Amino acid sequence: MTRVMMYGCNGYMGHVICDLIKNMDNVEVAAGVDVAPAENSDFPVFTSLEDVNVSVDVIIDFSAAVAVDAVLDYAVEKQIPLVECTTGLSEEQLAHLNACSKKVAILRSANMSLGVNTLLKMVKTAAQILGDAGFDIDIVEKHHRRKLDAPSGTALALADSINEACEGRYEYVYDRSERRMQRPADEIGISAVRGGTIVGEHEIIFAGTDEVIEFKHTAYSRAVFGKGAIEAAVFLAGKPAGLYNMSDVIESK
Repeated sequence: MTRVMMYGCNGYMGHVICDLIKNMDNVEVAAGVDVAPAENSDFPVFTSLEDVNVSVDVIIDFSAAVAVDAVLDYAVEKQIPLVECTTGLSEEQLAHLNACSKKVAILRSANMSLGVNTLLKMVKTAAQILGDAGFDIDIVEKHHRRKLDAPSGTALALADSINEACEGRYEYVYDRSERRMQRPADEIGISAVRGGTIVGEHEIIFAGTDEVIEFKHTAYSRAVFGKGAIEAAVFLAGKPAGLYNMSDVIESK
């Protein structure tokens, strides 16, 4: 049985993950941490990490970027593996995360969906063939109006996966409105749509001469991210220090 601490347990994704775990036999929420109070919880909820007095095997953090540094330091201090799901991290926070991963197991992914992480592998393979064949590449991502960062971390991860496959020859372009010129061959256009209650949609377009190939992933509920986070937590519990990602989870199956 994997015992989880849910950091941000009273947030939207915290509730999603806790509800999913209720129906699982191999994992349980042993403790939650959230500054916002809640009633009728099935597990003890603490308002700060310092107050936690429950033994756990792994932490899932699905809170806000402002809280990430404290969670990282706590994971190192207590030697508890951490699944870091929070997006919109600064360069300084990413450097902090990388440094902490040398002392404790940390899994971070731009997107916790198993489907998206499979898509990352697919577009990498496609880029190796289509990029060399002169196909132009654009990425369009869509999210709800409340999402703060743009483009999404997943869109950037998709672009990075393509660029890695093509030896880093592409530059990312986020706005063509001020440019009056033919499209260069060495760019990936990345566009962001924000509106309504769109959970998440990512489309990768490979446009060649007289043919177009499109890859698309649509999340219809945030449960897909919660399921991935739980899979990651079960995988990470007991792992040695290091920086892991969802590809490691997929390959372990």
